[in-house]
Amino acid sequence: MAGLRLLLVSTPLGPLGQGLGGGVELTLLGLLQGLAGRGHQLSLIAAEGSQLALPPGVELLLEPGLPQPSWQHQQRQGAIQIPAAGLLPRFWARALALQDQFDAVLNLGYDWLPFWLTPQFRPPLFHLVSMGSVAQAMDEVIEATAAAFPQRLAFHSAAQAADFHLLGPPRLLANGFDFSRYSFQAEPKSLLGWVGRIAPEKGLEDAAQAAAAWGWPLAVWGLLEDPAYGAAVEASVPAGTLQWRGFLATEQLQAELGQCAALLNTPKWNEAFGNVLVEAMACGVPVLAYRRGGPAELVDPGVSGALVEPDQVGALLEALPQVLALDRRACRSRAQERFSLEAFAERVEAWLLEPG
Repeated sequence: MAGLRLLLVSTPLGPLGQGLGGGVELTLLGLLQGLAGRGHQLSLIAAEGSQLALPPGVELLLEPGLPQPSWQHQQRQGAIQIPAAGLLPRFWARALALQDQFDAVLNLGYDWLPFWLTPQFRPPLFHLVSMGSVAQAMDEVIEATAAAFPQRLAFHSAAQAADFHLLGPPRLLANGFDFSRYSFQAEPKSLLGWVGRIAPEKGLEDAAQAAAAWGWPLAVWGLLEDPAYGAAVEASVPAGTLQWRGFLATEQLQAELGQCAALLNTPKWNEAFGNVLVEAMACGVPVLAYRRGGPAELVDPGVSGALVEPDQVGALLEALPQVLALDRRACRSRAQERFSLEAFAERVEAWLLEPG
């Protein structure tokens, strides 16, 4: 099969490499590496200032502009916002201008404009939806696109897709990871871990309470998006419970994360997937997670971690001993079986090549 000419359009939340795009950045890098490895010609539209290690041969097309406001932090009935000097319109003006050079275009941003533009593209415009339902305007445009172009949408997890009214079964792609970038660590420290943006919907306070009750420190990695929230969480537990590690690139994150005896995952909202869970498992770190959203589909209880009822700190504490006793090598092996980069790229390629 001849390689496809593919144009990928990044999230317009800001430059790549700073954590602004959350899990989309990791998904994007996995896509680029996996698809390039399968012989496809790739170009990427991203914000000026992006710093990321691209696979050989990937063309980087940079655009200036203001970051797009995230739907995640707007009111559910909020109006559609498209800043005139923003990255979002500039990304899609560039994509429209270049479209005839490509066999397909793949949107990674969770924004109203690219979904609305789907019928305006001559090559097929595909959308890998990165979040669940957060706003009425987004629900409507995603559901309308799914009705008119059902094969153009894909989701990471069944829980995420269930947020939307779809006319047929969803296309589920999960995600993919380069396990060679994650070092297995057999001997952990007496340390718990938590990874994510420091914002209320991520539920850091529950993990902090569990760590304080267990008597071990909690290492926290991620972008401090809401400093007031972070300060409130720290004030709610004894001094020294939280170890703030900041946002780290994959190489440094995995080296530190692998030292943890377990990762706690305590979201207050419906996560679409949960990249950090797989990153932990790749290091051999078992995961103790709330049974909510995408993360509930990633953990294999008794092998790679445990699932408990959401918002129950007591349930975390009750399950923690069995998680700490799990075989760390089996944890990594199971994750690699399910979430390898190669398998992810193969699923994405099959989606892009499907007739219709």
